[in-house]
Amino acid sequence: MFAASNQLLWSMIGLLLTMGGTFLEAYGVSLPWSWSQHRIQTFSLGVSYQIGAVLLVGCLGGKNAGALSQIAYLVMGLTLLPVFSEGGGIGYVKLAHFGYLLGFIPGAWICGFLAFKARPRLETLAFSCLCGLLSVHICGISYLMISYFFQWQGTENLTLIQAIFRYSWSVLPGQFTVVCAVTVIAYILRHLMFY
Repeated sequence: MFAASNQLLWSMIGLLLTMGGTFLEAYGVSLPWSWSQHRIQTFSLGVSYQIGAVLLVGCLGGKNAGALSQIAYLVMGLTLLPVFSEGGGIGYVKLAHFGYLLGFIPGAWICGFLAFKARPRLETLAFSCLCGLLSVHICGISYLMISYFFQWQGTENLTLIQAIFRYSWSVLPGQFTVVCAVTVIAYILRHLMFY
């Protein structure tokens, strides 16, 4: 579908967006009808734009570019470059939440695969983003189960349900908001770029 040079370009864009999104906290704004009383107020969504970058490159670059950008991101982080939220290094594989980073690869691939199955409409792009997000959480929860069994860092003094709540359930509202933003951005950009 895309030429190899386009896929490489989108992979590099996805890698840069993911690295930048890791350290950029997502914020929301108060509802417009309250602006006259309280002015515009911002509040943290409790997540970064990292998952948004993963899904956006899938929506814009396709499945191969999305997966390749996330493979490059993991390789960079595991080879001591501080691109992960807590630094980098091979020791990251023993952190309970590393499974979510692993889930970026299938998440970007699935999102990219579904985003290009039909014409770019808001509902198809939203569905592809939600499926990508779901696959990230499935990988993350599966890895949590393994890390809970081995008592890796991040699961000590937590039950498995508490670990799932901490790493998955509690961040979903913020991630859903980011998915909505990604859907709209991808829809606009896909129409501007005529594909």
